[in-house]
Amino acid sequence: MAKDGLAIQGSLARLSNPTAMPISPATTRTREDRMPDAKKALEVGDIEEALAFYGRLFEFKLRGKSEDMAFIDLGDQFLALQKGRRQPADDGRHFGLVVDDKEAVRQALTEAGVKMVPGRFLDFRDPWGNRFEIVGYDNIQFSKAPNVLRGMGLTHLGKNAQAIQELAEKGMAPD
Repeated sequence: MAKDGLAIQGSLARLSNPTAMPISPATTRTREDRMPDAKKALEVGDIEEALAFYGRLFEFKLRGKSEDMAFIDLGDQFLALQKGRRQPADDGRHFGLVVDDKEAVRQALTEAGVKMVPGRFLDFRDPWGNRFEIVGYDNIQFSKAPNVLRGMGLTHLGKNAQAIQELAEKGMAPD
C-alpha cells in the first residue's frame, strides 16, 4: 500500500521479462547479452535518503537493510536499492510501477515537490536520476490472480475498455 491507501500493483516485469526484448532467431547474442541482470538493484546515492524519498511517495515494508543495500516490498512488488549510483540520469531507460490510482500518485508526487517528466505519461525521476513510469492497473493487459487481488484488498479493480479489447484480441479477456 502506498500512502493514503494507494496500493502499488504489479511487478518489475520490464526488468526481468525475457519477452520484453524481441530477439531474432539469427542473433548470436547470449541470454545475458539481451537481458538486464535481475540480480542488480536500483542504484541510489544513499540508502537512508532513498528510503526517506520513497517513503514520502509510497508505503512500503522494509524487508532488510544494510549500509549499502535495502530491500523493500511495495504491495506485491519487490525492489532492491543499492548505494553507489554512478551513471547519469536515465532518459530512455525506465521501469513501471502499476498502481490502482494513478491520480493519487500524481498528487503525492506534487505534494512531495517531485517534478514530472514532460510528456503524455506520468513519469518522474528520483533524486538519483532513476526514471519511473506510473501506470494504472485498469490500463494494462496483465491481470492479477484473484487470490492476489483478494490478499491486497483490491478485488474492486477492473480493466478499461481498451485493455479488455487488447486482451480479447489475444484470447485473454477477463470473464
